[in-house]
Amino acid sequence: MTRARDFLGSYRLARLIRVGNTTAVWEAIKTGDPTRYALKILRDDLRKDKTEINALRHEFEVGRKLKHKNVIHIYEFNTEGSTPYLVLELFECPNLKLLLRQGVKTLAYLTPRIIEQSAEALFYMHEEGWIHRDVKPDNFLVNDDGLVKLIDFAISDKYRKGLSALFSFGSRSKVQGTRSYMSPEQIRGKTLDPRADLYSFGCMLFELVSGKMPFTGTTADELLTKHLSAPIPPLGVFNENVTPEFSKLVTRLMQKRKEDRPDSMWEFVKEFRAMRVYKIMPKIPEGKIVLPREVSASVDDLKKGGRKEG
Repeated sequence: MTRARDFLGSYRLARLIRVGNTTAVWEAIKTGDPTRYALKILRDDLRKDKTEINALRHEFEVGRKLKHKNVIHIYEFNTEGSTPYLVLELFECPNLKLLLRQGVKTLAYLTPRIIEQSAEALFYMHEEGWIHRDVKPDNFLVNDDGLVKLIDFAISDKYRKGLSALFSFGSRSKVQGTRSYMSPEQIRGKTLDPRADLYSFGCMLFELVSGKMPFTGTTADELLTKHLSAPIPPLGVFNENVTPEFSKLVTRLMQKRKEDRPDSMWEFVKEFRAMRVYKIMPKIPEGKIVLPREVSASVDDLKKGGRKEG
């Protein structure tokens, strides 16, 4: 059993941050290094589970080459004894899902900044040849200055772009993701490209601005069917302060056919920068905003769903 003051290699565990479905996240101190890190450690009962070990190793292989101010840094994948773990950047902030529980109005003054940085992180990831495949509020950490970090690459997948895409069948794998945000092609197990992330991003923006998910269902099948065939609800009905231009852009992101969405996240960014989210810009709330103490569950964030429903 892992405890505070235990060592994993040269890292001393200082504080338990979060226990998720498959991992625990600890704040850790490295011998001779003043920087504090986050260690993502497989749960005791899963440390011989090859599927979970491979998922952790895969997350490292994806994240180790991603160097962007809005993407969490992953430094190492190690095994100490029988314990596999990741070493990550420590970013002591809650995820967007937790912040939304305080109410949309509390977060509204930061919303344009959060949207732009989140889009830039995904665009960078796409340019590096990866599809995230689990875009949702849980996987974006936000500090009280509005700095955003994209996390959790456990089911991210490589795709081909440019001329090489003409000679491949794209990214096709078993159906994974979070049902509330999955694109129609992801639900059907079809070939994926970055436009699958754009759909999920549209669902996330809808929730960020309205406080409601665009589609809900009493069963998993009902929810997935709505993603496949239900009309896209008009964002302005849920938040009258949203500009028509932004509402239309979110609707384009959520089109059922990927061909009807923006061609890339960069196209979204360019259009977004030329418009306003709100008719009247929300003011900073009076008094200090108390951020939930769900720290860099940065990393696990918190697997309330990750590869299952979130």
